[in-house]
Amino acid sequence: MNPITVHLITGFLGSGKSTLIRRLIEQKPTHERWAVVINEFGRVGIDQTMFPERDDLIIQGLPGGCLCCQLAFVLQASLVKLVHRYRPDRLIIEPSGLGHPAGLLDVLQGEGFAGVLEVRDIIAVLDPRRLEDPRSRDSVTFSDQLSIADGIALTMTDLSTPAQIQAALELAETLWPPRKWVRQAPHGELALSWLLQAGDQDRPSSDRTPPVHRHTHRAAAHSSQEDAMFREPALGEPILDIGSSLGYVSLSWRWHAQDRFDLDRLTAYLGELPGELRVKGVFHTVDGWKLYNRADAAVTLTASAWRRDSRLELIGEPDAMPKAEAIQLALQGCQA
Repeated sequence: MNPITVHLITGFLGSGKSTLIRRLIEQKPTHERWAVVINEFGRVGIDQTMFPERDDLIIQGLPGGCLCCQLAFVLQASLVKLVHRYRPDRLIIEPSGLGHPAGLLDVLQGEGFAGVLEVRDIIAVLDPRRLEDPRSRDSVTFSDQLSIADGIALTMTDLSTPAQIQAALELAETLWPPRKWVRQAPHGELALSWLLQAGDQDRPSSDRTPPVHRHTHRAAAHSSQEDAMFREPALGEPILDIGSSLGYVSLSWRWHAQDRFDLDRLTAYLGELPGELRVKGVFHTVDGWKLYNRADAAVTLTASAWRRDSRLELIGEPDAMPKAEAIQLALQGCQA
């Protein structure tokens, strides 16, 4: 039995990893079954709601930590079940934007998956505009994601200036050993051929030891000691979970599927939140189910096939994050 081909797609917060994966899925050969494992820094899992549910596509969400350290055992158990139940032809793993891929690579290439998984090229997703942000440029995780990558996909080039794109290309040229390829991927569009031709030879190696991540989570409004990710919210009683790691905090809410929002009031309020926050959510509104995504002040609002519950996730540095109680009160005023 041939091993399952595995691809890692890494990148910093808001770099467009999920959009790129969706574009790759659109090119999936009809005879292949794919599985996508999505790890998010926040606790509720927004990115998994972006993908369609199909017989030839399995989506597995692992929110609330980093696959490279605290969720390594969870990942291993999840992959064993996934492989046994579905036996996909190809597996795509999207680690958290704050995670170091080296630890994850150790799990996938360990004895437990010998002969079962074959890790191919690691793709780092890079938004050229990030290079102008000291918080990204000076981040060890940010630089190590590029250092360990085999190929680099420059996303958001449709929103970047020529100078920003040129700076990203020049940065890629300084990496040693040279990357196998560097390609622009405006709107997340990357030819599937770059994955299909990927090999597992001559992989760059990072000379840094993966950082030890310290994570803390505490329960908050309408929560209990039971894991908030798996409890269904009561009607009119959202579940809030707060997490922190690597100098960032996350606020994550889930609402009952029958709770509805006024779209105009909701988008107006979300637009007033501090610009440095990463904001993403899926909402049941009076205008249908909508997917909201804001990264670096760029907002997209699209229809969503998700119907299980409404979700919101805010990620940012502690000083920029408003009080959870004030946010929840404002969101209550956005409900229909």
